[in-house]
Amino acid sequence: MIKKISNYFVIPLAICAMLYLALKPQESLNIDDYSTAGLELNYDMSHDLTSLDEDAEYDHLQLSNPFQSTYLYFPHLGKSYIGFKEALAFKESRGNYFTVNTLGYLGKYQFGAETLKLIGIYNPNQFLYNPKLQEKAFLANAERNKWILRKDIKRFEGKNINGVEVTESGILAAAHLAGPGSVKKFLRSNGSTNVSDAYGSSVSYYMKKFSGYDTSFIEADKKAKAVL
Repeated sequence: MIKKISNYFVIPLAICAMLYLALKPQESLNIDDYSTAGLELNYDMSHDLTSLDEDAEYDHLQLSNPFQSTYLYFPHLGKSYIGFKEALAFKESRGNYFTVNTLGYLGKYQFGAETLKLIGIYNPNQFLYNPKLQEKAFLANAERNKWILRKDIKRFEGKNINGVEVTESGILAAAHLAGPGSVKKFLRSNGSTNVSDAYGSSVSYYMKKFSGYDTSFIEADKKAKAVL
């Protein structure tokens, strides 16, 4: 009987406690308890409402609804490896996995069929509709290019060629654009051989645009393959 009576008190007390917590005044909360200061986070968010164009790092995109002033915010990835590949993908395709350009280059990173064969992919259609495979392909291609260009990276990194500071990430981005052979020609000719693609982007442009990223995550691998 005593146990049954106590149950009548426990339930109301629990309800009162929940109501108190839900209605607790905002000013009584200590916001400092929720601070992320001092924590090592992978992403940070920019508050700058800069304009969105292909040559600027994008932080926001205004919604298309003219009656809505809300902004969509994207992580500002800085100079990390993820920042490197996402910046390159944005330049190549606006980050669209399923796009094919007028020359037949495929996916988020705009791969050609011959390059895909070098990293073990022989079915372009399957590649186009597999985002996970595309990410594997990007890394494998970068690893292969880093092995091919390892001596040039060591020799030229930190030097200035035609106003462009040579960095490892710039070299790898330019190799993604035009192939490692074209990058070797650019470096070894002191910039006089500067190949461009069909849309006008050159080795020197990519080397400058994508300079200074941390690409230490990419390991030089002669036999790199994209394997799921």
